[in-house]
Amino acid sequence: MSDFKNFKVAIPMAGGALTNHFGHCEQFSIVDVRDGVIQNKQTITPPPHEPGLLPRWLGQLNVNLVIAGGMGARAIDLFNQQDIKVITGAPCLTPEELIQQFLTNTLTTGANVCDH
Repeated sequence: MSDFKNFKVAIPMAGGALTNHFGHCEQFSIVDVRDGVIQNKQTITPPPHEPGLLPRWLGQLNVNLVIAGGMGARAIDLFNQQDIKVITGAPCLTPEELIQQFLTNTLTTGANVCDH
């Protein structure tokens, strides 16, 4: 996907940066990237957590990519069914930093920090 220049990314947030607790994050940063440049960024509070809801909800928002610290295998599968690419193991940086690293192929990911 880093070859794409036009996409919409969702990043689970807490305190202005990525949070490792995807399913229970405070907010999502939803960012439109056009021609490799951030065009629009909004912060949205997700609906109350229930299994399987977030992949559908983000799919309805036309998200193409999720950058997360950790996520369970079932959630990853549900995102794949929505045709949304998932990157796990991302560091706790701001959305802008994460997207710039993604665009320049310098995003370093570690282990998926989710244990379920």
